[in-house]
Order: sequence, then structure tokens, then C-alpha cells
Amino acid sequence: MGELPEWAEVSPTRLEHTRRVAHLMHDWAVHQGLDAAGCDRWRATGLLHDALRDAPARHLQPWAGPGFRGLPDSFLHGPATAARLQAEGLDDAEVLDAIRYHTLGSPDLGRLGRILIAADFLEPGRHQNAEWRGRLRERGRTDLDGVIREVIRAKIQRCMDADLPVRPEMFGLWNRLVIDESSEGR
Repeated sequence: MGELPEWAEVSPTRLEHTRRVAHLMHDWAVHQGLDAAGCDRWRATGLLHDALRDAPARHLQPWAGPGFRGLPDSFLHGPATAARLQAEGLDDAEVLDAIRYHTLGSPDLGRLGRILIAADFLEPGRHQNAEWRGRLRERGRTDLDGVIREVIRAKIQRCMDADLPVRPEMFGLWNRLVIDESSEGR
């Protein structure tokens, strides 16, 4: 899980994006106290998440599978990438789900998937609200769960402010975060 597979379809710009996401996830993993294998796993997830982002949608649908029919084209690369990785023998369900749902969201998404959503949104190549994003990247070293909640809230709010639909899966993820937070007594 260290490099992009030969079937990856990424532009040079997208490759730089995935490397920045991978670097941020590795940085957070180090600050979370993960061992070397755990740090490598987080970094690899960040690197692989957009491996098919620049592939034509007609090539993604067969890999994405029937559970993702009807989705806008921009959501297909995650499920297709996860399916390709699984077909090649990757059997880490949490990594696969993180990649599969990183644009869509899911109430069942594990912590690694939530971290990927945050890192993808906050990577330093994204220049809109750069200072705010920089503060969140830094805060992720010590308050990763708080940063995840703030990112999910911002993603939903951004859609609402632009009068765009919010995927029910993303609302489901938000609801899961709130439920988990209240059950932990925060």
C-alpha cells in the first residue's frame, strides 16, 4: 500500500494532491502515537484515495458496482478504487471503506474514513480559507475528532450555502458523530 497501482488514472496535479493528503494523514498518525505500520496504513490510505479520480465515469461504473448506480459521476471514483484494490487482494475493510466513502460519507464509516475526509478537505493545496484550514490541520495533531466534526459541519454548510443538495449519507455521518459524541458524555 505504498505507491499508486499501475491502473491508477491521476493527473500530475491530482498526484500532488494525493501526496499532500498522505503526508497530512501520516503527520496526524505520528501525533496520535501510532506505530510505524499504523502510520504507513494512514499514509497509504491518503495516497490511494483518488487513484481513479481522473478516469472517465464510463470506466468507473462497472467497478463501482450496483450499490452506487445513479450517483453523480464525481462520487464514483471512491467505490471504483476500493473495488479495484479489493480485486487485487487488499483485504483491510477499514481502508477500503475509507476510500469507498470519502466523498459520499456514510454513517457506518470508521475512524480512518472520517480522518480521510478531513485530510482530503484540509490538505495544504486547498487555498480557500487557507488560514482556517491551516489551524485545523495543526489542531488535528491533538484534537482529531474535533477537527473531523468541524470539517463535516463545514462540508454540509458549504452545500447548503450554495443551495446544493447534501447527500443523505453525509447527513448520516453527521448524525453518527453527534450520537457518538453525546453517548460519550461530551
